[in-house]
Amino acid sequence: MSVSPFDSALYRDLFTDTDIARLFTDSAEIRAMTLVEGALAKAQGALGLIPQDSAEAIHRAAMEVQIDPSGLAAATGQNGVPVPALVAAFRAAMDAPEHAQYLHWGATSQDIIDTGLVLRLRQALSLMETTQTRMLDALATMAETHADTPITARTYGQSATPTSFGAVVASWGWPHLAHLDRLAALRPRLLQVSLSGAAGTSSALGPDAPGLRKAMAEALGLSDPGHSWHSTRDSVTELAGWLTLVAGSLGKLGDDLLLLSQTDSGEVRFGAAGASSTMPQKQNPVGASVLVALARHVVALNGAMQGAALHRQQRDGAAWFTEWLSLPAMVMGTAKALTTAADLIETLEPQSERMAENLSDPLGLIHAEALSFALAAHIPRPEAQAEVKALCRQAQETGTPLQDLLARAHPDLDLTQSAPLGHAPEEARAFARAVHGREDG
Repeated sequence: MSVSPFDSALYRDLFTDTDIARLFTDSAEIRAMTLVEGALAKAQGALGLIPQDSAEAIHRAAMEVQIDPSGLAAATGQNGVPVPALVAAFRAAMDAPEHAQYLHWGATSQDIIDTGLVLRLRQALSLMETTQTRMLDALATMAETHADTPITARTYGQSATPTSFGAVVASWGWPHLAHLDRLAALRPRLLQVSLSGAAGTSSALGPDAPGLRKAMAEALGLSDPGHSWHSTRDSVTELAGWLTLVAGSLGKLGDDLLLLSQTDSGEVRFGAAGASSTMPQKQNPVGASVLVALARHVVALNGAMQGAALHRQQRDGAAWFTEWLSLPAMVMGTAKALTTAADLIETLEPQSERMAENLSDPLGLIHAEALSFALAAHIPRPEAQAEVKALCRQAQETGTPLQDLLARAHPDLDLTQSAPLGHAPEEARAFARAVHGREDG
């Protein structure tokens, strides 16, 4: 396997969302940083901090310059950041030293790297939101279609009570509605320009550094934080937390699908499944397994990201490097999980007949809770619960259905009024309405 599965030609289709992965290539990072340098020069020229003709030349060059990432590798390894080598290569490519001398005027490497990262994250989050919305649409349709489809609810891996498959689907989707709300809230805190110079004081950025920062933010379509955030990493760690929530919710979906598709349950089938190298009968739930694996991967990386919030003094190289090692993989992993989940749900084949078969326990033990409450209408609840529990044991020992045993013990008891699915169908429909309402709004 290559160093990272996200840039592996072999594992590309298994782990990689190619549109997102492109945003985290060396070329994309360099492109983002050159755009930042161009926006900085343009803003400085407008404010008279550098000559206007030089500002225009730098801004124009930022749109056109081509820089080979491999040519920056040695200097990046020595300096710990690519910006010094990038600036040198940019100046050389301009071939106009009278203008190029004003490139990167008063800024520091972190300004360029962090702002370039934010530009790429903006694109990534937009793509991820689109995929998340597509997945929610598919979940809403499935929840509404199967709102009244009965299935066995399971707790601690054991049959519990009947529920609705639509409600199960809704339980996969509800968190993602909340995740979209969380994303809307964190975006303004994340998508901010960084411009405050060597140690966050803006001392080399001219007499109106706040005005320059605001102008640069407007040029890039970002917001102005109003202060330096070099060593204040709450925005990127908040993003890491959001990615972990999304990946975790998708991992839960994947785990449920793995269990529902087991041979002995068979309550869902996948539109596309994996083959075994030796067992012809196998249809392996590869996509669901990818969701679980990516969730675990993102959760593990989040520990490193949250630790990087301890960013010492005015700049902490170790904490910053930890972000570089962790955050791109978290974004790419979560993006692939969203794409995988959307594809799975759009092609999932619920097996209603098999769900009904699994519910039809000849002993009827799955209805024990409903029967205990029916009995509790006539005798105290603790007594009713104890009696039904004893009858469950008797049913297992004698092979007699639980409802028959209860009817013998209480011949006048009406056992026809229970609502086996409870409010599960309405929960399924409520979720579908919430998704559709979001679209209409």
